[in-house]
Amino acid sequence: MRSKGKITQWDDAKGFGFIQPMLHGERVFLHIKTLQNRQRRPVVGDVVTYSVSQDQRGRSQADSVTFAGEKLHVKAAKKGRLWPIILSLIFFAGLLLAVAKEKMPVYILLGYLLLSLFTFAIYWFDKRKAQAGDWRTPESTLQFCSLIGGWPGALLAQRYLRHKSQKTAFLWQFWFTVVLNVALLLYFYAGDFSYPGWFR
Repeated sequence: MRSKGKITQWDDAKGFGFIQPMLHGERVFLHIKTLQNRQRRPVVGDVVTYSVSQDQRGRSQADSVTFAGEKLHVKAAKKGRLWPIILSLIFFAGLLLAVAKEKMPVYILLGYLLLSLFTFAIYWFDKRKAQAGDWRTPESTLQFCSLIGGWPGALLAQRYLRHKSQKTAFLWQFWFTVVLNVALLLYFYAGDFSYPGWFR
């Protein structure tokens, strides 16, 4: 989602400043490297459009910044960004195979699908809140959704919504929830889960 704002502070020597959104919300950090038109130097009062991303500390910053009247040059998607889809498809294919062979009840597959959609939606709403400067969803809530089975949706949201994809501490915690969730699934898959015929 693109936002529109005005540059209210700019230090040309240091190459950074701040954008004040036109509608509402807190000002957003702007760095010279995020400008698509590097030939033009920003000045206070310039109107720009931008998307919002986060730095490694989880702070909001402007990204893909264009001056008013200029077109946004969309970069071709990198091949590396396909891996979240591939990983998610492999995981769900494994669940589907287990259901087809009657090794797992179908509601586990449906549960992962619904939780993934729910988690993706929470990430989307949290990014909207970040752009508007509203009260944010606690990171513990996002991690809990991943832990209980929504991690495929979280993974896709991180890569394609570009939300919570730069904060190293958050990502370490996220991958821990993924490993723990899959480990628990494999543990119950390999054992007798009090349901005759599931794992035979």
